[in-house]
Amino acid sequence: MLFLLLVTLFTGLFRASASKIDAPPQQTGVVSGSAYAAPDKYDPKRDPEKDLATAEAEAKTSNRNIIVIVGGDWCSWCHIMDDFFHEHRDVTALREKNYVLMKLNMSRENENRAFLSHYPRIHGYPHIFILDADGKLVQSQPTNVLEDGRTYNVKRFKKFLEDFAPKASA
Repeated sequence: MLFLLLVTLFTGLFRASASKIDAPPQQTGVVSGSAYAAPDKYDPKRDPEKDLATAEAEAKTSNRNIIVIVGGDWCSWCHIMDDFFHEHRDVTALREKNYVLMKLNMSRENENRAFLSHYPRIHGYPHIFILDADGKLVQSQPTNVLEDGRTYNVKRFKKFLEDFAPKASA
């Protein structure tokens, strides 16, 4: 009886600690007091028009621009970019301070042609579009110029994010 009690207790403790290990990381892109939550993957089922409308509303209320990262879960450099932001919290903080994140899927499953037809042609992935709070294109940016070996260059990425951040209102 005592043995069963100990096994039950131990199992309960193990499950509790395992569930903490398996818990997803805290989502980035959430601004305090905001219901907006940035997507954490490229989902071919998402509606980009709806996502952009939500991003625009958030950008207007938080005085930020929109950073649209076009890529896919198939894209190795998209994963490298995600890892880069995870490893460089200062770059992530700069992005979150100045931009509302929108991830746009580009894959065989959903190429989002109608949505992307409003923007300059993309020659490689990931690709970044910077939009103002009204959804107007500010910058179309290939990411290969931000690369450094098998990752991204911190200095160049910070400068890029600073250069296209919304201008402070007078």
